[in-house]
Amino acid sequence: MRRVPGWMVLFAGVAFSALASAAESPPTGKLPRTAMPLHYSLDFRVDPRREDFEGITTLRLALGAPADHLWLHGKQLDVRKVEITDAAGKSLPGKYRVSDATTGVARIDFGKRLPAQEISVRVEYRAPFNHQLEGLYKSEHAGRPYVVSQMEPISARFAFPSLDEPSFKTPFDIALEVPADNVAVANTKEVARRALADGWTRVSFQTTPPLPTYLIAIAVGPWDVIDGPTIAPTAWRTQPVALRGIAAHDEGKRLAEVLAGTPDIVTALEDYFGHPYEFGKLDLLAAPDFSAGAMENPGLIVFRDSLMLLDANTPVDMRRASFNVNAHELSHQWFGDTVTMPWWDDIWLNEAFATWMQGKITQQLRPAYRADLDRIKSAQEAMDEDSLANARRIRQPIGDSGDIEGAFDGITYSKGAAVLGMFEAYLGVDTFRRGIRQYVKDHALANATADDLVAALAKAGDQGARFEKAMKSFLDKPGVPLLSTRLDCKAEKATLHIVQQRYLPLGSTGDAAQKWGIPLCLRLAHGKVLSAQCVMVDDPETRIALDGGCPDWYLPNADGRGYYRFAMAGIDVRQLTAAAGSLSDAEQLTYADSIASAFDHGDLDASGVLLAMQTLAKAPTRQAATAMFSSYHWIRLHVADDTLRPLLDAWVADLYLPRLRSLGYTRRVGESEDDSLLRASLVDFLAMTVRNSEVRKALLNQADAAFALSDNKHLNLGAANADLLGNVLAVAVQERGVAAFDAISAEIAQQSDPNLRKSLIASLGATTDPALSERARNFALSDAVKIGEMSRLLGVNRAQPENRAAFWSWFQSHFAPLAKRTPAFAQGKLPEYAAEDWCDGAQGAALQKFFDMHASALIGGAQGVTRAREAIGLCDALRQHQDPEALRQWLKRAGKP
Repeated sequence: MRRVPGWMVLFAGVAFSALASAAESPPTGKLPRTAMPLHYSLDFRVDPRREDFEGITTLRLALGAPADHLWLHGKQLDVRKVEITDAAGKSLPGKYRVSDATTGVARIDFGKRLPAQEISVRVEYRAPFNHQLEGLYKSEHAGRPYVVSQMEPISARFAFPSLDEPSFKTPFDIALEVPADNVAVANTKEVARRALADGWTRVSFQTTPPLPTYLIAIAVGPWDVIDGPTIAPTAWRTQPVALRGIAAHDEGKRLAEVLAGTPDIVTALEDYFGHPYEFGKLDLLAAPDFSAGAMENPGLIVFRDSLMLLDANTPVDMRRASFNVNAHELSHQWFGDTVTMPWWDDIWLNEAFATWMQGKITQQLRPAYRADLDRIKSAQEAMDEDSLANARRIRQPIGDSGDIEGAFDGITYSKGAAVLGMFEAYLGVDTFRRGIRQYVKDHALANATADDLVAALAKAGDQGARFEKAMKSFLDKPGVPLLSTRLDCKAEKATLHIVQQRYLPLGSTGDAAQKWGIPLCLRLAHGKVLSAQCVMVDDPETRIALDGGCPDWYLPNADGRGYYRFAMAGIDVRQLTAAAGSLSDAEQLTYADSIASAFDHGDLDASGVLLAMQTLAKAPTRQAATAMFSSYHWIRLHVADDTLRPLLDAWVADLYLPRLRSLGYTRRVGESEDDSLLRASLVDFLAMTVRNSEVRKALLNQADAAFALSDNKHLNLGAANADLLGNVLAVAVQERGVAAFDAISAEIAQQSDPNLRKSLIASLGATTDPALSERARNFALSDAVKIGEMSRLLGVNRAQPENRAAFWSWFQSHFAPLAKRTPAFAQGKLPEYAAEDWCDGAQGAALQKFFDMHASALIGGAQGVTRAREAIGLCDALRQHQDPEALRQWLKRAGKP
């Protein structure tokens, strides 16, 4: 029997419409499946000193039906020549034209109808380096130019003509022609090198495994390339993996810490998945400018350089972030790279899994980092976002580019991770891992959907339709469940009455009548004996018989593993509050969220928050002790007036200053990292939110030493505690004005260290002087500030209450250059960025009026305006619900007359 070509099997059972006419409308979402990519050859000619690059893309395709054209993606490409070669080897010229410049949908006409067959399409083109950190873009470090790629989610079309969708996984052959004094790297190993004329070199790379376009990566420049420790073979992989670190010239020496920690992460991930690392070699690259934290390109993971360039003076929080982000990106090598979602509605399969797995690996390898508590805090932050009536789902239908770019948010990352953790707790750790392993094995180097995953987990746990329905209820419905609970104890029998609905803050117009399948785990206390009881709650009202009789107290979210909020009956709350000091670290965080969410719901007044804060301030762990800071900030800003605020600040200083005094303001020999982080949290809160004079004076003492020029004419920044440097400089700018501002500006101009630049640039934004604030905002738009640094400066500036009115005026008058400098994934968040902490309906109307004229200029702008308007309305409703006089009387009783 004649062997049937693989591409014909692929198309079997697919119905095709009649040949489209030239007037066919361009696709706005997914491309037609009439042509399927089989292989790409990408040839780039890249010189970082230029403003553009040249490329030749040869794309082998399978036509599943007769066609006279091909839909694909190409954005800002100056196409010079198109050549089509049919299955018989006959060539004919093609015509390339852009059909939608906004989305990058383009069309290649063949000039004639071709029958179903394999063809190749060769496109020669030139394109500019991108100015928003997408596709291929330029950045500089210490005066030297570099080129880096960022293709996710839909930016490959800036770099090469392609079918730029995740379902199209194909092998790629990549070759780079670069100046001979530059280093060229890509996803796979270099296999050939050839000298060219005029001082150029051609570097060819090994064929990749099947990949989607968004995972293709290249980089060119005068890089340092540092060999890391080889990743030894394991039970799952017979060959060693070569590990390298790549950084800008003269920065390679600072890669050692990241490289040293990487082999253990890879080995732990292989052990979890029961599946080898698939991509041969592993390069970790520190990009001088980058739009996100990092990008999981297989074989060539790109990081923002501040996460990789570490030394003895790196702040503790950045060192921990470095390890966490590395674990996150390496987790993607299985979820996202080995198994890829077919469309962007399942991007959570990538990001939620990497977030969840990052915590698991960090907890295993670096338990002192307390990833278990970070997981709970991240879930609670996602709940705040998910409480909006207009919140998106985890598995949100994707229609256009704005939907794609907007899918990279806290719902996808943190809610998705929390839901995975909740169902892992319900199934059991070993059962859950068995399902994950089978899922990866079944879909390796291919695509898979959420339904595939849920089915694998249900099968592993011997669960039926009820489990699958429950898990999908969290994927396909927006919002946070609210469980209202009441304990009923009669004749030694204990029953818990539960009512579920959607949690909505005070003032919300959302519909609370919603239900999920909730894996509920209770913590029960009988004397000193603590136990857990878990059930599935999927009815609007449920009664549960509790094990062991009537408990002394109960917590409706054992270990904080559930993605839901709870409201307990009055006596039940009092019993839990009395025991709050004895709760586990994780459960203290859960208790803190129950207080904050009750306040936002209108069930507690400000004094209720402060009482909980008083209890939690004594908690041994940093995360619990500082858990109420954001609620306090809101009360200070929106409930207290100018006469009440000093009393409130004096009360909270009495609460936290003794703990800070015991820690001091400098690192102590042998102190724990958590002490360093607690000190930094307390200093930031007391110096910047409360503006306590004692703390600010201590920081100014460090600033005086830091502003003394060293021998090399740099500021002596090492004289300040590295963990506090941002606050030291910010207080100096606020207190010392122009002199500090100018000294910091001069240092930025000659400083290349990414972590020092971060502190320096942010501190300029902290000024509250009107003239200096205007200078700082304009400076953020200048070439002296990298795109990846801009939002930090502006965010700090906007956060100062004195600056808000001027910031909004500046935002409107500088909107065009600001939007032009904002990466695509962040554009839809600009309305919320401008309106953060706004709390008045008139402000919401002003925001709407401005964006009625400008939202269309932003990818996802309309969605951002809707979210911002709702947040302003909720803040306004809660503000009006609170009574400042009641707060004043409570403070008086607390000894602050």
